[in-house]
Amino acid sequence: MTPTTPNDAGTPRRKIAIACQGGGSHTAFTGGVLQSLLEGLDTSRYQLHGLSGTSGGALCAAIAWYSLLLGDPGRGSQMLESFWREMSATSPPDALSNQFLVWLERSKNYLPTPELSPYQLPTAGQDFLASILKEHIDFAQLPALVKAHSPTLMAGAVNVLTGEFTVFHSHHPHPEKRISVDALLASAAIPELFRAVHIGKGIYWDGLFSENPPIRSFLSGHGSRDAKPDEIWIIQINPERQRREPQSISEIGDRRNELAGNLSLNQELFFVRQTNDWLAKGWLSADHMKHVELRFIPLETELDYPSKLDRRPDFIDELMARGRQQGKEFLRNLP
Repeated sequence: MTPTTPNDAGTPRRKIAIACQGGGSHTAFTGGVLQSLLEGLDTSRYQLHGLSGTSGGALCAAIAWYSLLLGDPGRGSQMLESFWREMSATSPPDALSNQFLVWLERSKNYLPTPELSPYQLPTAGQDFLASILKEHIDFAQLPALVKAHSPTLMAGAVNVLTGEFTVFHSHHPHPEKRISVDALLASAAIPELFRAVHIGKGIYWDGLFSENPPIRSFLSGHGSRDAKPDEIWIIQINPERQRREPQSISEIGDRRNELAGNLSLNQELFFVRQTNDWLAKGWLSADHMKHVELRFIPLETELDYPSKLDRRPDFIDELMARGRQQGKEFLRNLP
């Protein structure tokens, strides 16, 4: 991990880990938040210790992390802008395809629609995503860039056959479990849209089925307090609360998706909160354990599930703008 260095006043900087929840196109909001954090974080007070993410959150986290390895967070902000611009459905055929896919998803509750396995379709979507990732991250360069003291990156996925939760880790001792383009594709392999990703002997689906996003891994497996972050900032895509009871089929489906997306997140947060509580009560040794502050940057916009598939340029731009605004407000309100 990056060694903690004091600021000009001699006070150690707070080590920060950023965890990015998955949520398809909604994670353009995450891209906007990360832009503000990369550009505006007071590095005399805070030190980015690591990032984690699942699905679209993992893709955004990976680009931000790569810019930290290059020592150029400002470039990370530019790359996030470029990544989402290229992900947007701008060409007429792509725009038409995007419109049809979103319409099809919204029509499932009212019309009989055909169900096709991704194994019956070409892999164009995954290939397109892989090509964009490779444009923004030089994966061949990573072994030379990742040092023992470099910030960490973790991407959540699940082994389809064993059900085992898998975290691809930038510092993993086994090469096949380190960060690669396939690892990021595995974290984003929504089974209704993409084929499972084969890495070594494992076959992987989207991390939404495991840790969304990985959080406890920032704390477990480390023998010293200094190896753990002081704070974890969670960029949360799925809302915890709704204002009224879902009654229509579409409302029920949307709420089910939100609750499912938050299920694993809340399990991860329970681990941290329980540890904090036991420390406060003196039930755990403080020699290697520490209190970890949890802070949230939520997407405070009511959106339905089909819009997670929507790549309209104006929709992506709006989400990124909201993310930038939320990120700036979050930094202004830090104690």
